[in-house]
Amino acid sequence: QVQLVESGGASVQPGGSLRLSCVASGFAPGLSFSNYGMQWYRQAPGNKRELVAWISTDGEVANYVEVVRDRFTIFRDNAKDTVYLQMNSVTPDDAGVYYCRAVRVDETFWGQGTQVTVSS
Repeated sequence: QVQLVESGGASVQPGGSLRLSCVASGFAPGLSFSNYGMQWYRQAPGNKRELVAWISTDGEVANYVEVVRDRFTIFRDNAKDTVYLQMNSVTPDDAGVYYCRAVRVDETFWGQGTQVTVSS
């Protein structure tokens, strides 16, 4: 059972920056962090959880939803079993709980989330 632990959530002012981290552990024998595509989701109060960014197993390909493109960057360090989400120029609409997700073929795992608050 893969465990994912997010961190880095905080209160930030509009226009500010934040970096979220997600550390993975507990891989089955023969598997490693580099076998999993990684995703960041967020969920604002009263809203559905939405996909924000995703990155390929080797980190070579990354994609974003339009509302965060050019502001957020997803990247990973497979040597550290960690995926990151660099958030720049944040807006109040970026507030919510951010979750990372690991995906491989027919299995998926979620972290417990980290809270991002945007307030002046």
